[in-house]
Amino acid sequence: MSEPDTSFETRDAAGDAHEAAVDDMRETVEAFTYDGDRSRLDHFSGAPEERDLVLGDDDPRDAALAERPVTEDVAWTGKIFNVDRLRVQLPDGRLAIRDVVRHPGAVAIVALTEDGRICLVRQYRTALGRVTVEIPAGKLTPGEDPLECANRELLEETGMSAEKCAFLTTIATSDGFTDELIHVYMATGLTFTRSDPDADEFINVDLVPLEELVDAVLDGRIEDAKTVVGALICDAIMHRLTPEDPEE
Repeated sequence: MSEPDTSFETRDAAGDAHEAAVDDMRETVEAFTYDGDRSRLDHFSGAPEERDLVLGDDDPRDAALAERPVTEDVAWTGKIFNVDRLRVQLPDGRLAIRDVVRHPGAVAIVALTEDGRICLVRQYRTALGRVTVEIPAGKLTPGEDPLECANRELLEETGMSAEKCAFLTTIATSDGFTDELIHVYMATGLTFTRSDPDADEFINVDLVPLEELVDAVLDGRIEDAKTVVGALICDAIMHRLTPEDPEE
């Protein structure tokens, strides 16, 4: 006597499980998405205040803005960064989902020659599908000192060694979704030896007048964030060191 055919029952059970999973996903998305219907929200931004600059977490009111992590799980592990999914408690007690790119951090170098030219690298960026013009930069290895990383990356990408390398600032590249910080340095007293880029890095190097780079930043032709910041800081420093004569 032949066995009863249970293939349809198996497929039906699998289909039901799939539909249940999809429904659960939709409910999760609806529960943790607040960018659509705002009719249920009863909180408002504070009225604008004229005041001196107060940095984040230094204002007593900031405590009421904090989100409290409830759980954090690694959703994806990559070569350069990980993506973690956090469930956080909002200030009003509701829960929300935050996907965060965890990055070890990086450095960027404003390398200036004695005659006022800035060192730029030309590199194809797959994410944008084109070549970009940027200041040299690179990822920190875990535990690496940013200053040592700056000198290493400058030499590897451009073949330049710096007599002096001074810290300028640190920028959060896109703090809406990543904890990446880029530490920006200024390198001077440059001498050229030999570059040593990574196996998957193909780079051309330019030395262009700083004022041309600043002009390109100001009229929107340079989009790379670290390069925009580096160029404008460098330009501001130059103007502060050599203030214009008010009689001119």
